[in-house]
Amino acid sequence: MTTDQIILFSLFGGVFIFLLWGRWRYDLVAFTALMLGVVLGVVETKDAFAGFGHSATLVVALVLVVSAGLVRSGAVFLITRTLVDSARSLGAHITLMGAVGGILSAFMNNVAALALLMPVDIQTARKAGRAPSLSLMPLSFATILGGMVTLIGTPPNIIIASIRQDNLGEPFRMFDFAPVGGVTAIAGLIFVALIGWRLIPQKADASTSGDPMDDYAEYIAELVVPEGSKLIGKRLRELNEDAEKADVAILGLIQDGQRRYGSGQNRKLNAGDALVLEATPDALDEFRSALSLQFADDKRENIVRAESDGLSVIEVVVTDQSRINGKTAQAIGLTWRQQAVLMGISREGKPIKAHVRKTEVHAGDILLLLVAPENANDVAEWLGCLPLADRGLVVTEDKKVWLAIGFFAAAVAAASFGLIYLPVALGLVVVAFVLAKIIPISEIYDHISWPVVVLLGSMIPLGQALEQSGGTELIAGSLVSLTEGMPAWAILTILMVVTMSLSDVLNNTATAIVAAPIGIQMAQSLGVNPDPFLMAVAVAASCAFLTPIGHKNNTLILGPGGYSFGDYWRMGLPLEILVVAVSIPAILFFWPL
Repeated sequence: MTTDQIILFSLFGGVFIFLLWGRWRYDLVAFTALMLGVVLGVVETKDAFAGFGHSATLVVALVLVVSAGLVRSGAVFLITRTLVDSARSLGAHITLMGAVGGILSAFMNNVAALALLMPVDIQTARKAGRAPSLSLMPLSFATILGGMVTLIGTPPNIIIASIRQDNLGEPFRMFDFAPVGGVTAIAGLIFVALIGWRLIPQKADASTSGDPMDDYAEYIAELVVPEGSKLIGKRLRELNEDAEKADVAILGLIQDGQRRYGSGQNRKLNAGDALVLEATPDALDEFRSALSLQFADDKRENIVRAESDGLSVIEVVVTDQSRINGKTAQAIGLTWRQQAVLMGISREGKPIKAHVRKTEVHAGDILLLLVAPENANDVAEWLGCLPLADRGLVVTEDKKVWLAIGFFAAAVAAASFGLIYLPVALGLVVVAFVLAKIIPISEIYDHISWPVVVLLGSMIPLGQALEQSGGTELIAGSLVSLTEGMPAWAILTILMVVTMSLSDVLNNTATAIVAAPIGIQMAQSLGVNPDPFLMAVAVAASCAFLTPIGHKNNTLILGPGGYSFGDYWRMGLPLEILVVAVSIPAILFFWPL
């Protein structure tokens, strides 16, 4: 073993010890290891920051932005309304989402499948009042498992097919992976749905942590039925089911200038009618998006839109010195003076009987305002109100939902069939989202989890240095020597275990490139069919469940799930053991030696 190899193995060992210890944040530990690698000469200075431009790092960053765009467009609400029920038990939710994620991952890149479903899972967790960490890791693992079923589901399968063509003259076809990958994926999904999620450490979350602003979360607000709406002619009571799904209470109806309560339930809706609602901002936006309602009449909303590429929602507290104290939004000219619309008022214990914009505002009220993003601070200052801490409230651009889905679907299809490189495809989706005003350019960088980017950018050069120093070849040579004279099934098992271990440390694509030739060499030394060995490498390289750095999907959920580095192995270790136990017999059955 060379000096460089000793240093690199020591650095990796130190990184894992400190990450499992959890005293310091994972990005600091990884970046410190990278800097030590440069100082000690095992990482070339010119390569020190190459990881920050690596495709894996870019994919993770871009996927987070694309996911935010899908949320803003209403695509996530569309899925949650048709697929997800927040009242469903956690186990049932994980089973459903895991099945959907597994199926999607078989026919599209598993990173893209997670990008589509991750915001759906987070929204459902918030509505159900539970931490997203309880369901995000099962979803990530499910999409990884589903990707093993087809050629295009995961990069290692594509690499294995290419290596087979180079060495044996013919690649694996689209569904050659399905028998082994399908059996393994089904067994893994059953484990994740029934047992695995119970092993995840409980994480505190804002939705369950007793946020002091929870008392002010409910607003009395109005949404207007626009011209040409599908709701025209329906009775108000017919909207109750949609309101219940969105956690919105319909209090009454403003029709022909009169506010109606109990009797309003039987009235037919007309264009221009205003629904009087009680809801949180997120629920209000979901209900509006689901039924294509308006925040206000066309004229007032268009005034705000004319000032900006997008819309934002802010919350402000009225004080004794506020300009609006004792007055109405209409009286002070809020819309025409500041290009802002009063959406709702939160007033504990005091009924609001007039139109929201005609309601006299009192000190202590919390106002929900629709504004241009760049004008938010100016509006609060002009009103003399105190802005609340930003809670990430967004306005869904529901009129662009199919446009956003179209951009995303086209990019996934082009990348899946090799027409365009996945990071480039995702980059084009981000550009399209900005140009189509689906997501404001000012918000793009807010959606990227920078600690995760630093983690990946730091670990990738260290992994490449280990490969270049001969460290992986050293492991391969030891593996060949260790398995000499063993039966084929034992050799396959050891190959899978070692490949999985490498995939948990290195990028799974790099692992497949290193391990596949080793598998072919082992088969040739035994004089048997190399296909079972290539299948073993394909499965093992994909199944990186012990750490957040082995697979991009695990890295994607690290920030949103609030996980620590040491959380993954709790469910990941038994899952990896199950994968080996199921896939070895399946390989030997479907791909005889």
